Amino acid sequence: MIHQPAAAPLGGGGIIPRRMPQSRTDSDPQAASAPRSAHSLREAQAFCARLARDHYENFPVAPLLLPAALRPAVQAIYAFARIADDFADEEVHEGRRAERLDEWGRMLEDCFRGEAIHPAFIALREAVRRHDLPPQPFRDLLAAFRMDVTVRRHPDFASLLGYCRLSADPVGRLVLHLFGHREPRLLAWSDALCTALQLTNHWQDVAVDLGRDRIYLPVDELRRFGVGEEDLRQGRVTEGFRALMREMVGRARALFATGRPLCDAVGGRLRLELRLTWHGGQRVLERIEAGGYDVFARRPRLGTRDGLVVLGRALRWAA
Repeated sequence: MIHQPAAAPLGGGGIIPRRMPQSRTDSDPQAASAPRSAHSLREAQAFCARLARDHYENFPVAPLLLPAALRPAVQAIYAFARIADDFADEEVHEGRRAERLDEWGRMLEDCFRGEAIHPAFIALREAVRRHDLPPQPFRDLLAAFRMDVTVRRHPDFASLLGYCRLSADPVGRLVLHLFGHREPRLLAWSDALCTALQLTNHWQDVAVDLGRDRIYLPVDELRRFGVGEEDLRQGRVTEGFRALMREMVGRARALFATGRPLCDAVGGRLRLELRLTWHGGQRVLERIEAGGYDVFARRPRLGTRDGLVVLGRALRWAA
């Protein structure tokens, strides 16, 4: 649950799993370049908090609903993903993206051995120690960032789901872990919800992704509905494109339905978070439909009124 929709999932802005807004890391590209000087834990956690502060709209949990004891860990997870995402996307790293991500991967493995020099990993090392975080979700996220560098098209829906498994699902699993949930059925529901959110983000960001020469609509589905890449680049909303998007929105909805039980299976603040997340993602899909599937003329996104609708639905949720 970090590229999430500008919906209000997990707290007000957008989740997934992953695709984050463009920003020079902490207003300084060098901040992401693994400084070699020592940092205290307090300094490291302040670094992560500062990095997250301006981007809560794409944060996996709302700051007001997040227990104070979990904030440093969540901010460390965010910093890890934020910086890696910059390596994959920011122009300053062009030509060295794979090298940067490989170095980040080595530092991740060092972190789980108890060694850290970068402030993001110093803070993450403490989160790992305090909450017994597993390494695999972080490795999966890094694999997704590497895919962002090398994979620009997905041949079929199965390929896209494989990407979501790496780019979105790990964050949801980490959030559940922080809240003390390890049950396999909850993890499966979380995966479905996170993938649904990631797909929703892809569908609302077709035009944005094209600007980076990335197309997440599966190649075989484009062919089946008679939509060419040139149609996408020209922003042509043909009947074939509408039919394609109707199908893709339906698949996201099916995954939301699969993940819905998670919202009733947890308690406390996390329950409200998840209900907001679920309804936020659904609202973005409604916006896509209301716009006649024209995601080129105007990016479907949620405003203040939508937020109130999402909140009202979450509060009226029938358990």
